[in-house]
This record gives sequence, C-alpha cells and structure tokens, in this order.
Amino acid sequence: MVEITHLEWGTIEVTINGKKHRFKDCKLWPEGAREWDWRETGTEHDPGIQPADVVEIVEKGAQVVVLSRGQRGRLGVQEATEAYLRARGIAYHILETPQAVRRFNELARQGQRVGGLFHSTC
Repeated sequence: MVEITHLEWGTIEVTINGKKHRFKDCKLWPEGAREWDWRETGTEHDPGIQPADVVEIVEKGAQVVVLSRGQRGRLGVQEATEAYLRARGIAYHILETPQAVRRFNELARQGQRVGGLFHSTC
C-alpha cells in the first residue's frame, strides 16, 4: 500500500509497503511513487498541472486521481487536464495539499486504485 505519512513545507514522506521515501513534489500511483519534476513537462504554477503530468499515473492504473494545488493553493490545474481525466472515466479531486493528502490516504485505505500529484510548497 502507498500512504502519505508526513507533510511539511518542502517535504512529503511516502511509505510504500513499509519503506519510507522523501520527496519535494511527488507522483503517486497504486503501487509506487517518484519525484515529480515539473521540468519534464514545463509545468508552471500558472496555468498549472497539465495533461502530460497525469498521463503516467493513469497509465500505471490509477482509477481515482488527487491533484494538490500546493499548501497555499497557488498551483493551478488546466481545464485540459480535467477534460483528459473525464474522457477516460477517471474520478478526480482538486484540493490544497493538506486536504489532498487526507483524501489520498482515505481513498487508499478504502482499497481504491488512487494516484496523485502532490506539491509540497506554495
């Protein structure tokens, strides 16, 4: 199981099958996680998370996606990203990071195939 076990400004701790991993920003999917490097897709706070950012977690089996907008809600989410998820029948939640962490963990504990993008600052 993947669980977010700690959040503070600039750090997200994720536990995967008992092993802890630390990230600044991360991508999570039902069986794993990795650093989310915005430079891979050219993501900026505005206009925000783009479809290219979520493709990997959908391809890795997420049926529900949690998108975090940052600790202060400064990271946007492009309408094209929401359209991409809707077109694939993927349920999604867009929340500030503390609430997104809680929602992700709730869904994971319920046995849902949840993935997400988490931004630990702004």
